[in-house]
Amino acid sequence: MTPIRARALVGRAFQSNVVHHFHRQESALNTPVTLSPARSAPRLSNQDLLRLADQCVKCGLCLPHCPTYAKTRHEADSPRGRIALVQGWLTGQLDMTPGLAAHLDGCLLCRACESACPSLVAYGRLLDGARARHVAMTPTWRRFWTGRRLGALSNARFMDALGRLASVYVGTGLARLVEIARLIRLRAIAPRHRLLRALAVTARPVAAQPLDDADLDLFVGCSGASAQGGAIAATRLVCERLGLRVRIASEAVCCGAMQRHNGFPEAADRAREQCAQVHGGRPLVGVSSACIAELREHPALTQALEVCDYLDRRTWPDALVLTPLARRVLVHEPCSHRRLLGGNAAVHRLLARIPGLEVAPLPDNDRCCGAAGTYLLQQPEMAAALLDDKLIHIRDLKPDIIVTTNPGCALHLLAGVRESGLAIEVCHPVELIARQLPSMST
Repeated sequence: MTPIRARALVGRAFQSNVVHHFHRQESALNTPVTLSPARSAPRLSNQDLLRLADQCVKCGLCLPHCPTYAKTRHEADSPRGRIALVQGWLTGQLDMTPGLAAHLDGCLLCRACESACPSLVAYGRLLDGARARHVAMTPTWRRFWTGRRLGALSNARFMDALGRLASVYVGTGLARLVEIARLIRLRAIAPRHRLLRALAVTARPVAAQPLDDADLDLFVGCSGASAQGGAIAATRLVCERLGLRVRIASEAVCCGAMQRHNGFPEAADRAREQCAQVHGGRPLVGVSSACIAELREHPALTQALEVCDYLDRRTWPDALVLTPLARRVLVHEPCSHRRLLGGNAAVHRLLARIPGLEVAPLPDNDRCCGAAGTYLLQQPEMAAALLDDKLIHIRDLKPDIIVTTNPGCALHLLAGVRESGLAIEVCHPVELIARQLPSMST
């Protein structure tokens, strides 16, 4: 595919007129959105994908909401541009070249465009399906190794080992040596170095708690111990003070989101089905907004709740008054929480229980921070550029603490504030609640 040919196809697609115009106003705390239908088929056919793509009228109302388009100003990096490229590829007008693949892979799948779309285009489902079709046509050896890498990142034992490796990497001074040698300037090393440095802070062992008569199952997932160990420990503590018995399964299972968004829907469905076998029919609560959003699409797990939402719904004893904390907190709202779970108002209500705490949303919460699952490893330049936008606000507002409900976002933000020399803590909201629990009277 030549650049001229691609631009011509995209340009023709943008000539469609739209007769709809509407005014939208999004709440800073709780954004109502129309969600895409549940993904039930492992792979969508070309006809299915074209049917989804044909819903797009190329009006352009999605453009101001797309983070990648805001950075590149390239139509092929916008939602309607990517849809046009998918249409051209599936109809045989365009070849799947490295350039076309780069535009599709550059999508964060933040789904901000879905909230702005008057035609209710299921963009997330379309891009997942297009990536799956692309992966299916790649050479067997490449598909095998890509699947193995994703399988490792989706494996709790591997991620636990990675967390321990991160502690050794930082604790022995090897991380510092890499920085002194300026090896972090190498594209292959920089994102992995950043991730290990962040994991060294967040990793904490999680012990199984296989209770049969528990009030809730706590979903750990593949990266819970390595990326949200503190949040899991805090959740157990808060639940204990609320008189709730928590079950943690003997073996942590993955929700499958990473495989799905990288073109391996069958592996994703198998992972999610395993979650249903372990947790189906039981109240399921998770500390990761992205995992809960993925799990909810399984018929047996539709009632799964994000932990802040769950705790906010519980009746708290009148005697359980949290101790004051005079700190400034910025609340980061992950795309998964904002777009797929209906917003994070429960986070703000929960933090309001802490007297003296000054809480405010991180400005531009409607914009992705750039973490986006594996995106921070696969597209480090764009991920860093989007993170810089967040850091501008963070430097200006100078909070003491930043809270977020997504592990990838937490690692990305933590790496950013550390590299900027800012003494700001990044943690899960429930960790703050747990710290401010009053001491048990004897």
